Amino acid sequence: MKYITFRNKQGRIAAGWIDNDVVVDMYEASNGELPIDLVSFLEKEEACRGLVDKLADSLNTEDAGVYRIEEVDLLAPLPRPVSVRDFYAFEEHVKTARAKRGLEVVPEWYGIPVFYFTNHLAIKGPDEEVARPKNSEWLDYELEIACVIGKQGRNIPAAEADDYIFGYCIMNDWSARDLQRQEMKVGLGPAKGKDFATSIGPWLVTKDELIPFQKDRRYDLEMKAAVNGKVLSEGNFETIHYSFAEMIERASADVTLYPGEVIGSGTVGTGCILELGTDVHRWLEPGDEVSLEITGLGKLTNKII
Repeated sequence: MKYITFRNKQGRIAAGWIDNDVVVDMYEASNGELPIDLVSFLEKEEACRGLVDKLADSLNTEDAGVYRIEEVDLLAPLPRPVSVRDFYAFEEHVKTARAKRGLEVVPEWYGIPVFYFTNHLAIKGPDEEVARPKNSEWLDYELEIACVIGKQGRNIPAAEADDYIFGYCIMNDWSARDLQRQEMKVGLGPAKGKDFATSIGPWLVTKDELIPFQKDRRYDLEMKAAVNGKVLSEGNFETIHYSFAEMIERASADVTLYPGEVIGSGTVGTGCILELGTDVHRWLEPGDEVSLEITGLGKLTNKII
């Protein structure tokens, strides 16, 4: 199932799911029995599952809370996630990005999956405009997958971590590379270089929908990024070095994870202009349209202003 958050023509923001071109407001369609937003739904998902299945099988386009896709505007599936951790899990990206700075991959990277926290209050959704920071000239996209935590847990072993994943979505970790380069010389990690926007969407896909693409504990998912219709980045999720299970084990060590927390994979190899080089494509400018497309997860498009 594909879960969404959307705005209807009356301006009301609602949550529910989408099936082809039919959108269901789960709160309205259930007469208030289902939660009004997706974070609240994730907190109660186990108890709500039966009613969701019943409604999904019985609703038609004449029922209250059922809309056609052209009657709504899709927003980020989790407009205000509980948190966003972004990992650094693709070896090719790490090697290339560090080589651009004259650095090798440190041995510690192969010992533990590492992450940083980004701004969970600066989330963008499909077709939403992203403003280039006024002091930046080196704006970049990052082609990533994110998983969303669906069950509370602490000190979760990797062997059990899949049980804590509710689903997956596309993630674009927008990066102001010039700001990032300046501040990371201090050694603390990215802050203002990432603070202004992260896009997720267009929907949150439950993990059962990706079973056809599963290989062992990974997924064979093609990943592409295009700027103004020209494909620049192509990769595959199965090339990831650390699985989401390993990331969750690391993130939950001595910390409780809660439903609605987002965990990003980091950038797939070749998945940003930093890796490709400005001889392949210049940094992003106002007016550019960036589209990320991943097998099974849809297409996420944003325009730079």
